[in-house]
Amino acid sequence: MGEFNEKATCGTVCLKYLLFTFNCCFWLAGLAVMAVGIWTLALKSDYISLLASGTYLATAYILVVAGVVVMVTGVLGCCATFKERRNLLRLYFILLLIIFLLEIIAGILAYIYYQQLNTELKENLKDTMSKRYHQPGHEGVTSAVDKLQQEFHCCGSNNSQDWRDSEWIRSGQAGGRVVPDSCCKTLVPGCGQRDHASNIYKVEGGCITKLETFIQEHLRVIGAVGVGIGCVQVFGMIFTCCLYRSLKLEHY
Repeated sequence: MGEFNEKATCGTVCLKYLLFTFNCCFWLAGLAVMAVGIWTLALKSDYISLLASGTYLATAYILVVAGVVVMVTGVLGCCATFKERRNLLRLYFILLLIIFLLEIIAGILAYIYYQQLNTELKENLKDTMSKRYHQPGHEGVTSAVDKLQQEFHCCGSNNSQDWRDSEWIRSGQAGGRVVPDSCCKTLVPGCGQRDHASNIYKVEGGCITKLETFIQEHLRVIGAVGVGIGCVQVFGMIFTCCLYRSLKLEHY
């Protein structure tokens, strides 16, 4: 019986250090998850106003929430491990499971939206640019369109001719412009009055292709982070179950 307890204690110590190592890595992973979410919301959110669906934004919020919970859970895991409190281990396991599900959901949402993105942009981007650009209450769209055209060197959703349907251009408020100034290769006030190829960006596929590529690349990052770290958590749940079972055996 004494030999059995000694082996159980030795196994418990090994599991404790494995779980502690996992928690340290897990805490850093939570920081990475939260950073990706904040990066999406703070630095890459300029074009969210051009998207009809809220899925892209939802994945970012899920990652931020998951990252915060991961970091708190990592601290809880260390306490549960070294205090050998089975009730804390149960709570830790439940939180790991919730985080795992959140990150898998974020990964699935990113994958689904990745598949739907091309259709959404084709159906909505031209309409958004022509009806909301430089319109009252849509300053966010105006800023996003200008940044999109300057950053990706494009003009119009499909091509520069799309701006002929713009309510702003047709209203006469554009000051003689046929395209926004942000279409110009050299940005100066009023440069959009001439839409010659020497003056404005005329790229094949227009801004739709550029925006689609940009968002798809970012969705791949979100999906990889969500699913990758979610899969790593499976090991944490296994270690937790093993330690819980080991502590249970020691009580007998």
